[in-house]
Amino acid sequence: MPHIPRKRFGQNFLVDPHVVMDIIRAIHPCKGDLLVEIGPGLGALTRPLLQALDHLHVVEIDRDIVERLRREFAEKNLTIHQGDALEFDFAALGHNLRVVGNLPYNISTPILFYLSRFVDSIRDMHFMLQKEVVARMVAPSSTPDYGRLSVMLQYRFEMEQLFIVPPECFQPAPKVESAIVRMNPRRERLMEASKEKVFANIVSAAFSQRRKTLRNTLRSYLKPEDYTALKIDPNQRAENLSVAQFVAAANRLSG
Repeated sequence: MPHIPRKRFGQNFLVDPHVVMDIIRAIHPCKGDLLVEIGPGLGALTRPLLQALDHLHVVEIDRDIVERLRREFAEKNLTIHQGDALEFDFAALGHNLRVVGNLPYNISTPILFYLSRFVDSIRDMHFMLQKEVVARMVAPSSTPDYGRLSVMLQYRFEMEQLFIVPPECFQPAPKVESAIVRMNPRRERLMEASKEKVFANIVSAAFSQRRKTLRNTLRSYLKPEDYTALKIDPNQRAENLSVAQFVAAANRLSG
């Protein structure tokens, strides 16, 4: 019996075998890898991953899909974690973890921020996301796509857009193009934020009103003498600051 995609879970199933193999080549799974797939769906990536791996973990919220996976795959090869990826403890799986998935586009940003919490346990991540989201993730400063998502992820990860996936490669076809992104945790940060909550708050405030200058958006955080010490022009906008400059501003505030 065919599975009917559920809109509330943002289900668009990859069906193009050529794209599947391109993704597998990009991931390059090897025996012994500790790998978890988020949202395996109908198994387009799960099957070729299991051909290369000794064992695979998957996180799936849809109970009907979980039952399908249990019928198709042996428990010794596939461990199924039924539930919401936004509540799953990825660190509990172990260290040097590899994470892959065709992430639901309606919750892609929350998942990316959530996974950032487990950066110390992660070796790398490969995701299919809406093309516009990937553009924001990898955008350099002083470009229109550069924003809060760019800064917060680039602080923790080195990222690369690998290739574009057109809508017709999915069933049902989404209304947008997709892209594959590779995320490698930075083993040495550009700069280390002494208090990451302060860093996150400054970045969020700076981009809260993109068209306003830093003098306006960060008036509750930075004084004129702070801009002088940091060698930052307060008449610039948030998009003009590098990740390192945001970290420096946060560290000055943190004392």
